[in-house]
Amino acid sequence: MTKTPDRGAEPDEPAEGVGEEFAGLTPEEFLARTAGSAAAEPAVPADGHEGQQDDPLAVAQKELAERTEDLQRLQAEYVNYRKRVERDRDVARIQGVESIVRDLMPVLDAIGQAEAHGELTGGFKLVADELTRVTAGHGLAAFGEPGEEFDPRRHEALMQVPVPGDGEMSIHEVMQKGFELGGTVVRPARVVVAVPTGEPDGDDGPGRSSDGQPSEAPGDAPAGDEPEGDEPEGD
Repeated sequence: MTKTPDRGAEPDEPAEGVGEEFAGLTPEEFLARTAGSAAAEPAVPADGHEGQQDDPLAVAQKELAERTEDLQRLQAEYVNYRKRVERDRDVARIQGVESIVRDLMPVLDAIGQAEAHGELTGGFKLVADELTRVTAGHGLAAFGEPGEEFDPRRHEALMQVPVPGDGEMSIHEVMQKGFELGGTVVRPARVVVAVPTGEPDGDDGPGRSSDGQPSEAPGDAPAGDEPEGDEPEGD
């Protein structure tokens, strides 16, 4: 005879500690709790590895690009440094030559005056030629000639002389030569400036009219006409 279980007996209680955290939860709360726990767990790759190392080739290429950029920057800085040093060296050289040239200007002026008076002869001429050659080799050049156009940046006007005609102001006479060193004016030329007055030149020369045609001299009779005189009286 089969024994029927007693309906009034209490059901077996779950093991201690199992499901206690879900006790008393509604189905909706249970689903929300379990979904949050699943999201908090770290994802595991499909191949079973927890992490993947970077590609060694990509790492090497990145480091190469960084080192190349550093080298290019250093090269540009070095090129700029060389240019700056060369520029400073040229400026220092020009300043040194200019200082010596300023001391030699009175000597060069004396040589020019002696040459203008025909006194530059013999051994003195040899010394003068050598001094001129050396200074020219360092870039020194004299300027200022009569007839040149007046330039206030290169010429110092001591006097002005009015001249007839139109045009630009020009150098009428050079009182002292100017000097330039490497294209830079060291001393301007001291000159007398010819200033046009705008009036026509009245001196057209003998035998010329104001329009440039030959003119007749005073007292000359027109060609082909003989002076009229008294007819000889007949006997």
